[in-house]
Amino acid sequence: MFTVFDIHQAIILIVIGLMAGIINTLAGGGSNLSLPALMMCGLPADVANATNRVGVLMQCITATRGFYKHDKIEAAAVKDSFAPLFVGGLVGAIAASYINVELLKPMLLGTMIAVSLWVVLKSDIQTEGQSKIKSCFDSKLSLLATFAAGFYGGFVQAGVGFVLLATFVGLLNYDLLRANAMKVVATAIFTSIALLVFIFRDQIAWLPGILLGLGSMVGAQLAVKFALDIQAKTLKIMVLVMTVFVSAAAVLQ
Repeated sequence: MFTVFDIHQAIILIVIGLMAGIINTLAGGGSNLSLPALMMCGLPADVANATNRVGVLMQCITATRGFYKHDKIEAAAVKDSFAPLFVGGLVGAIAASYINVELLKPMLLGTMIAVSLWVVLKSDIQTEGQSKIKSCFDSKLSLLATFAAGFYGGFVQAGVGFVLLATFVGLLNYDLLRANAMKVVATAIFTSIALLVFIFRDQIAWLPGILLGLGSMVGAQLAVKFALDIQAKTLKIMVLVMTVFVSAAAVLQ
């Protein structure tokens, strides 16, 4: 599915993509900006939801490469979480191609606010590297949460970063920086399978998706550099500020 856009729409999508790339890499909820932008450009809600995944995947690949170069992503951790995220993303994407994504909006807002407050208030006594990262297979709750994060990401995408942070920080014992790094890897995993489902269903508008993605890649690059250079407390405050911002955007949709 291809869509002809004028220059103004193209610029808007690139700028929104840049902002979404920064927000998604540092915290989550960037899709609360990109989804309305796609719909304002004339795409139906289901096509906008599917097309948004093009930009998300492009930004995740960029961010993953940046975090990996600075040793913030471990191959063993990726292998450990791959299966539940992949299966969850597949089930969620299939559901999204048939079900109204607005049904999850109240849960999205509650999750974003609760997770951000918890991350900000969480003790910093354990510094990076002192706490042992857990496997998602260590408990049924961890496995279910990882699968649920994949399902949610495959279903609606918007705000999934907060769901992943809750899983990686709260259940698997990641520090916030490494949780952000694993978050973009996890998003790339379930977004890849979701994108295949939406391509099969012919729900992708490629031109706006690629324009959004170009901006998102730049935003992701900037966000990785920022995340690596700032202190944990500052990153926590950024997560809280972004939560307020994207929650307001979600309410106004």
